[in-house]
Amino acid sequence: MLACKITTVGASAGVILTKEAMARLRVKKGDTLYLTEAPDGSYRLTPYDPEFARQMALAEDIMHSDREVLRALAR
Repeated sequence: MLACKITTVGASAGVILTKEAMARLRVKKGDTLYLTEAPDGSYRLTPYDPEFARQMALAEDIMHSDREVLRALAR
C-alpha cells in the first residue's frame, strides 16, 4: 500500500503523490485523475475518465450497428 499526504493548496486541499504512485498510475505532473466510488463504498483513484469511457462504448455500439448509414454519410 502507498501512502499519500493531504496538504493545503491555496484555499483548497491537494494530495501529494510519490514518484512510485505516479509511476504505478502512469501519470505525470499536470495530468487529471478521477476519484470514483466503488459499489462497496470505497474510492478508486484512476487516470481514466469513466464518463469518457462510457461515451466511447456508446459510440462504438452506434458505429457497429449503423455502419452502412455512417458509410453513406462519409461520401
